[in-house]
Amino acid sequence: MSTTGTMTPSTKHDVGAMNPLKNLTGKAYVAALMEQVKAKNPAEPEFHQAVEEVVDSLSLVLDRHPEYRAAHIIERLIEAERVILFRVPWVDDNGEMQVNRGFRIEMNSAIGPYKGGLRFHPSVNLGILKFLAFEQVLKNSLTTLPMGGGKGGTDFDPKGKSDNEVMHFCQSFMTELFRHIGPDTDVPAGDIGVGGRELGFLFGQYKRIRNEFTGVLTGKGRNWGGSLIRPEATGYGCVYFAVEMLAGRGETLKGKTCLVSGSGNVSQYTVEKINDLGGKVVTLSDSNGFIFDPAGIDATKLAFVMDLKNKRRGRIEEYAKKFPGSTYTPVNPALGYNPMWDVKAECAFPSATQNEINVTDAKNLLKNGCMLVSEGANMPTTLDGVKLFLDAKILYGPAKAANAGGVAVSGLEMSQNSMRYSWTREEVDAKLHQIMKSIYKAASDAAIEYGTPGNLVNGANIAGFIKVADAMMDQGAV
Repeated sequence: MSTTGTMTPSTKHDVGAMNPLKNLTGKAYVAALMEQVKAKNPAEPEFHQAVEEVVDSLSLVLDRHPEYRAAHIIERLIEAERVILFRVPWVDDNGEMQVNRGFRIEMNSAIGPYKGGLRFHPSVNLGILKFLAFEQVLKNSLTTLPMGGGKGGTDFDPKGKSDNEVMHFCQSFMTELFRHIGPDTDVPAGDIGVGGRELGFLFGQYKRIRNEFTGVLTGKGRNWGGSLIRPEATGYGCVYFAVEMLAGRGETLKGKTCLVSGSGNVSQYTVEKINDLGGKVVTLSDSNGFIFDPAGIDATKLAFVMDLKNKRRGRIEEYAKKFPGSTYTPVNPALGYNPMWDVKAECAFPSATQNEINVTDAKNLLKNGCMLVSEGANMPTTLDGVKLFLDAKILYGPAKAANAGGVAVSGLEMSQNSMRYSWTREEVDAKLHQIMKSIYKAASDAAIEYGTPGNLVNGANIAGFIKVADAMMDQGAV
């Protein structure tokens, strides 16, 4: 007897078995998904942390929108569309051959070309860049600008290298990267270790190879396609976001003592904008330690820091030697916490690097009366620390919302490049301010809509996700 066209029980396609997440909801779904993520992406704790924070928020959305579950939007969002890994050989000033690794993670292009920075730092690895790229997708969505998410970089350390060595490295790096990027494909920018010097060398090599002058990088010099306010944008935007949070409680920054970590681009302009608005910043740091200046880091002192870090490439310890009354505390890994976050202040702006605030640091901030944290760095607070802030109901601005100002002005730079036109400083600053207001409102409204008013972690994750998810639904199985 023919059995053509029939299926025995043993040959039936068991969809439930193929998708163990199918019938799970809420926290059970999050737990099962995280098991899959960790199994498929071993030894990538930063990526696991970023995904867990997001999917924990999105369980609220997925139970209300089964169409996203059916289309496997979360599972697709977690997987990069493209991962590029390449060798970067270069010759140092002694004539010795050096070899580094280069990366570009093109995470999601549902709402626009990939957009995200390049990080030059010894800690760079695949897991860190996947976390940054994943965060970038939702951050870029929140800006309301048409940008997808990506991230890249290398384990090359520009510190201690001559300008000539940095140029040789950047030229070798771009000689491979150029084939994967373009103004309508992927538009990198700067990140840790990649400032004006590095971007200039990278752009010059791209232009040389492609024989075209195009807006393929953002953060460019003002004389060759850059935007006014771009250097200031992440720091300014982080403070503008803090202002919106404070306004919701009828308060301002005026007279408030603030802690700022880091001493690079983001930190410098965070200090500048806090000063403009009447706050007082008393700390800055680098990888060796932190300074505490109870008198406040005014414009004159900030100018010294900018010269120290941007031109002389010195260490923050020099600040304490220059300005009497300030103190320097070196890093002590044995402590298990950062004493900088134990300085009494009302506001904190972590602006250095990921996971710089652990659970002990978070407890110390709360103990000393901190009522606002606005994140200028990417994921600077551990999950346990975030939970403490949310449980204490302080004003907490997560990085994907609070530090979106940099990529927002990068998007504005892309627009200016396309138009072959430049807006004034005042025009760009006004647009940045309005974008940060819009991000705060979108996050706040989404938090209320999904039953967690005031929780801007949930709000930012949900608002960013829904725009990307709807675009992915429209575009089919790609």
